[in-house]
Amino acid sequence: MRDLRSWLVRRLILGCLQIVAVVALVFALTEALPGDAATSLAGDQPDPERIAAIHEAMELDRPALERLADWAAGMLHGDFGTSLASGRPVTTYLSGGFEPTLLLAGLTLALLVPIAVGLGVLAARREGGWADRLVSSVTLGVYAVPEFAFGVLLVTVFALRLDWLPPTAVGYGTDLAGHPAVLVLPVLVLLSRPVCSLSRLVRAGMIDALASPYAAQARRYGVSGVRVRYAHALPNAVVPAAQQLARTVDWLLCGVIVVEALFVIPGLGTVLMDAVAARDVPVVQGLAVVFGLIAVVLNLGADLVAHRLAPRSGVAA
Repeated sequence: MRDLRSWLVRRLILGCLQIVAVVALVFALTEALPGDAATSLAGDQPDPERIAAIHEAMELDRPALERLADWAAGMLHGDFGTSLASGRPVTTYLSGGFEPTLLLAGLTLALLVPIAVGLGVLAARREGGWADRLVSSVTLGVYAVPEFAFGVLLVTVFALRLDWLPPTAVGYGTDLAGHPAVLVLPVLVLLSRPVCSLSRLVRAGMIDALASPYAAQARRYGVSGVRVRYAHALPNAVVPAAQQLARTVDWLLCGVIVVEALFVIPGLGTVLMDAVAARDVPVVQGLAVVFGLIAVVLNLGADLVAHRLAPRSGVAA
């Protein structure tokens, strides 16, 4: 237990340093953009008065380190700045886009874990058999198809030809939860590749765990096959999949731009595209920081799960 506490403290310190690095990197990359930000934002035929107003709004005349310190201090209080395009707080863009993205991510994750684990366990139980070959072939084939192409295929078949589902979210506003039919095709596209990668990782981990000495020892002691698979082998098989699951959740929460653009869903990905098109630097900066923070937190959680489930952690505890 002491080793776990010391590891957790070290990992939390590293996570805090990573968050600081994310904030500094986002600011540095924005500062390194070619040309003057105010001139770029002023349009193709910039008006000197508009350039001066943008300079004042972005405080570009101040030293970069002062602006970085003020920006970081504001974020500690929940202030990510103000949009140059609309004058609204950046947090309104974040909150408005987060709900649709969170809904899509939550539904996808709720289906992803049981389906991926179930397919991986099924393939591992029938290693070399028809079920294993079928699962491996289908997952490899689906994984090879890009999300955009898979989404276009689903829209063509189920929306345009069969007319079973709406092709996009246009006309439904932000109340996607009240129109579940709109979510079916986007969730299927979001599920396609993560299910394939996670199920293959679980399969490989299950095969290694079932062939391990402790699994053989459990069988010799008369432990049932079901208990060996789910109480002993599966927790160790989940360890290599934990990092992949964290990356998948990060990918989902940070707004899958391709999927949201294809189905016209007003999530974080759409907010980011609109901000880039409008050259709205504060919104882009705020979204980049949020995406970075989500990645750091999720990887911290994945490391904790892997540390607790790995056999070495159990011995150390």
